[in-house]
Amino acid sequence: MSHAVSPLAQPFPALPAIAGATPRIARAGYKDWGRCDLTFVELAEGTSVAGVFTRNVCCSSEVELGRQNIAQGRARALVVNAGNSNAFTGYRGREAVEAIMDQVAGHLDCPREQVFVSSTGVIGVPLPKDKARAGIEAALVAGPCSWEDAAHTIGTTDTFAKGATATAMVGGVKITLSAIIKGSGMIAPDMATMLGYVFTDAAIDPAFLQTCLSDANRRTFSCITVDSDTSTSDTVLAFATGAAGNAPLVSVDSPGADAFAAALHDVCRQLAHLVVRDGEGAQKFIAVTVSGAVSDESARRVGLAIANSPLVKTAIAGEDANWGRVVMAVGKAGEPADRDRLSIGFGGTWAAREGQPLPDYDEAPVAAHLKGQDISIDIDLGLGEGRATVWTCDLTHGYIAINADYRS
Repeated sequence: MSHAVSPLAQPFPALPAIAGATPRIARAGYKDWGRCDLTFVELAEGTSVAGVFTRNVCCSSEVELGRQNIAQGRARALVVNAGNSNAFTGYRGREAVEAIMDQVAGHLDCPREQVFVSSTGVIGVPLPKDKARAGIEAALVAGPCSWEDAAHTIGTTDTFAKGATATAMVGGVKITLSAIIKGSGMIAPDMATMLGYVFTDAAIDPAFLQTCLSDANRRTFSCITVDSDTSTSDTVLAFATGAAGNAPLVSVDSPGADAFAAALHDVCRQLAHLVVRDGEGAQKFIAVTVSGAVSDESARRVGLAIANSPLVKTAIAGEDANWGRVVMAVGKAGEPADRDRLSIGFGGTWAAREGQPLPDYDEAPVAAHLKGQDISIDIDLGLGEGRATVWTCDLTHGYIAINADYRS
């Protein structure tokens, strides 16, 4: 069943082609839908790869094999299947993934460990090998497609295609990043939170690429939540083809390393926000900023307690300035907090300071703020220098409607 485009949707940007990364799409027919559902990206020899994966212990074989293969640091291909997550499918699921890896590796004459596979969709149904093989065969002979086509193809309940781009100067050489992502529900920060792929023409050592991606993830993908549920298939991979010709980045001391890391963080932040903006049933994008915590990590945990609270999320959906629900969420977070130092505000207006409602608090500007689409909640714990921002969306009837008929 299709759903209306999210009111928070943003137009797909013009993503530049990345030398050494060629996307193609095909229809494997994993579901009864009239669309392409298999994405194949061929990567130049020597492409570096880094990745972060879900910590869900019921993860798919795609995730297990990806975790194993990321250690060798090189990639020649990416395959993404949409409509079937192939999770909780035992040996049959693993055989299906290995068959895809072998088929692509045979075509490219590369080790199968350099073929990365992701699948997304319904849990508990083995990926049909015949459809996967036919889909791969079609993709191998298909003409190159745009990143927007690829972004549409990897989606499931997504209501709009999601992409981001950035550039940086590295040692006097311009490098480019283009990235796509899918995600709408089953989104919670336990790395990863969706399927996301970053492609860059930068030359970068795999170990340093992993360092940069892990750091960017910590401050972006691991700071978003739609429904507190962590998928069995979540993966974010970064591929660096080296085609830009810059001197390879090998550490934080390499010339231009800081510029590349900043560009990667920017792309990941853009993608993370887009996933929240397509949260199932979402009507409002919410930024929860926590300051004054004992540490940045403590601030993040407090922010997530607020962002995952159904009471807070439904209050925002109803445009109700019920800051008492925020007090509740702070108190249940399990992190250091002092009731008498706590301050809470919405949209730049403080409702309570240092444990007490402000005597001259005027709810009118807060009520006006909550009628908008972009909502900010500010919390000052008054305990230290820790700070973090977490992004989420409201909880509406639409979330129930989408997930109640997900398999139909």
